[in-house]
Amino acid sequence: MRRLCEDLAAKLQFHGWHHVSFVRDKSVHFAERNGAARDVVEVAALVHDLNYMVRRNSLPTDGAALRRKVLFVAGVSMGDIDWIERIVIEAEMRTRSRDISLEAQALSDADTLFKALPVTPVVLAHRYLQENGITLRELAYKIVGEQVGKADEGYYFYDAEAAATYTKWAETNLRLWQCIVESLDDPCVEDLLTKVAS
Repeated sequence: MRRLCEDLAAKLQFHGWHHVSFVRDKSVHFAERNGAARDVVEVAALVHDLNYMVRRNSLPTDGAALRRKVLFVAGVSMGDIDWIERIVIEAEMRTRSRDISLEAQALSDADTLFKALPVTPVVLAHRYLQENGITLRELAYKIVGEQVGKADEGYYFYDAEAAATYTKWAETNLRLWQCIVESLDDPCVEDLLTKVAS
């Protein structure tokens, strides 16, 4: 996976090896704490964003065929390939629910933490925009639309220690994106962004 990410580094400015390795390391940490199948979680973390190698601004389901191929070539059993696919789909921020498997919880918490890091909007948001060919408005509405409800309902993080440690960051991050959404309705801000983009 590292070689594949590095080969596609120019294309994967946000979802490259820096993201994959972070999510892998944190997923393993959360799996060890919650009793999930550590090795399966680690592999799921390594392949969870292969959809971005298939198509820009895509969903995890768009990467299913590539994920299966990569895992099969790596010698993963068909049963584990199916299990990993279920974990990846289950952990997807947009569609995940309160009641997901321990493995999906570990992957979700790691991926969610990457989104909630205080440095992500400052250092990586512009890379997400470039990688996916979307506007700031589209990204802001995506983040607010997909994440605020889960935070409000109390399952932004599944792991209690992660919630205790990182919720402050997540709340600050989500408030920032809510402010961005509000600001984009101001004609002066829209004019400023138009001038900066040209």
